[in-house]
Amino acid sequence: MENQDTPVPVPIPEDQPKAAEQVIDPWNVSGAVGEDGKIKPIDYVKLVEQFGTKLIDDALLERFERVTGQKPHRFLRRQIAFSHRDLEVILDKYEKKEPFFIYTGRGPSSTSMHIGHIVPFELTRYLSDVFQAPLVIMLTDDEKYLIGKNDLDVEEYEQFARENAKDIIACGFDIDRTFIFSDYGYMGGDLYRNITRISKRITRATADSCFGFTSSTNIGKVHFAAIQAATSFGSSFPEIFGTNKAQTAKIPCLIPCAIDQDPYFRLTRDVASQLNYSKPSLIHARFLDALQGPGSKMSASIDSSSIKLTDTPKQILKKITTYAFSGGKETLEEHREKGGNPDIDVPYNYLKFFLEDDDELAQIYTDYKKGTMLTSEIKKKCADVVSTFVTDFQGRRAKITDEMLDEFMKPRALKVHGQLSNTILPIVGGKSTAGKVPVADPNSKAQAKKAEKLRQIEAKKAQKAKEKEEKEKAAKGHIVTSTESAPMPNPDNSTS
Repeated sequence: MENQDTPVPVPIPEDQPKAAEQVIDPWNVSGAVGEDGKIKPIDYVKLVEQFGTKLIDDALLERFERVTGQKPHRFLRRQIAFSHRDLEVILDKYEKKEPFFIYTGRGPSSTSMHIGHIVPFELTRYLSDVFQAPLVIMLTDDEKYLIGKNDLDVEEYEQFARENAKDIIACGFDIDRTFIFSDYGYMGGDLYRNITRISKRITRATADSCFGFTSSTNIGKVHFAAIQAATSFGSSFPEIFGTNKAQTAKIPCLIPCAIDQDPYFRLTRDVASQLNYSKPSLIHARFLDALQGPGSKMSASIDSSSIKLTDTPKQILKKITTYAFSGGKETLEEHREKGGNPDIDVPYNYLKFFLEDDDELAQIYTDYKKGTMLTSEIKKKCADVVSTFVTDFQGRRAKITDEMLDEFMKPRALKVHGQLSNTILPIVGGKSTAGKVPVADPNSKAQAKKAEKLRQIEAKKAQKAKEKEEKEKAAKGHIVTSTESAPMPNPDNSTS
C-alpha cells in the first residue's frame, strides 16, 4: 500500500446536515459540506466575491517589488496572502514618503501557539522590515475571555497574552519599531475615546447582519467589534504619533490578517468614513489547513490537528506521518502509474508555506504529480522543513525574557527610517481639515432604514433555519421548544 498511514478524518457532527455552505467568520472556519458528507476545501475565490475584496494579482506584485525594491515574500508569491483592500494606497504612501503604520493582532486562548498562528506574523515581520514602518500588535485577551466557554478567569487570559507575546517577538520583530499591547493592560485614554466613537456608529442591526449575532450573544462580544476597530486609527496612539489628532487621524494603517477577520474591518472602513479618519488597508492570508485536510484549520485544542511551536522534531514527524491527509493513491503501483494530487495533499500544502526555494517547490509538485515522489517521501520532506522552522523558532523563543517583553509593551514613540514616529506628520496637501468636516449622524433616517432592512432579512434567515432544524429534530424523535438558544461558536477556532 502506498498510503500506509491512513489519515484520521475530520469528524462531522451527527447533527450536521449532509450538505452545507462554507462558514468563514471570526469564530468559525469550515469548508462546504457536499452531499456525500465530506468537507470540501475552502473556496477562496468565493470569499473574495462574498466579502468584496480584490485578488492580489501579478500587476500589484510587480508594483510592490518596483516600489520597495524587495522581492515579494513567498506568501505573496504563492498567493497564500491572496486578497487585499486598498494595498495600492499604502504603496502610494510609501512612494511619497508619507507615514503609515502596520497593525495586526492575536487572540490568546492558550499558552502555546501552533504554526498556523505564525503565518500572519511572518508576513507582518516581512512587511515591517520592508516598509520600515511602525508596528502595533494587539493582544485581545478581553475578547478571548468574553467568548470563552471554560471557567478561566481574566487573569489567566492576561497570562496567555504575555506568553503569546513572547512567541510573537521570537518571529524577529524589531523592538525600535514595534509596540505590543494587551487590551486589559493598555485600554483607556485616546484608544477608548475612539472605541466609544465607533460604538456609537455601529447599530445592533448592522452588527447582527455582519457577524450573525443572535439574542443569545453576550453584549461583550457584540461590543468587541469597536475595540478591534479602534486600533486601526493613528489617533488612538498619542504616545506613538503625537497629540495632534487632526493630523494623526490621517495616518492610514496596513493590516495583515487571516481572511476570517475581514468582517471586523469592513465595519471599520465604514465608520472611518463617518469619522473622517483614514480607512485601513488589508492583506488577507489563507488558512494553514489542519493535518486532517482541506476545509478546516488548525485548532490549539485538538492536538492531532496541529503542529505546535513547542513540538519536537520527533513529534512533528509522527504527527505528519500519522495524521497528514495525503493526495497519494491507494497502492504503490497506482501511485507510480497515475501520480498523486498535490493540490489536496497536506504535506505539499505545508511546504508551500514553509519551503523558501520556489524551484525546489515546483520540482516537488511535478514529481509528486507524476508519481516519481511517493507519499512517504513528501511526508518526510515536509517533516524536515517544518522541524527546521520550529527548531529555529524555539532557539529564538528561549532568549525572550520578561524584561524584553516589558520593553516591547512600553507605550513610546517608535522609529520610522531612523526618526521618531511622533515627529513625523502626514502630508495631506495643505492644512488638515480633519475634525472639521461634519460627521455623519449615526442615527440618520437613511441609516436606520437600511439597518431595519438588514434586520428583517436576517430575521427571515434565522426563522427558516429554525424551522428546518425543528423538522430535522422532530424526524429524529426530538422535541424542540421555542425557548432553545442558538449555540455559541467554538472559541478555539478564533484567530485575531
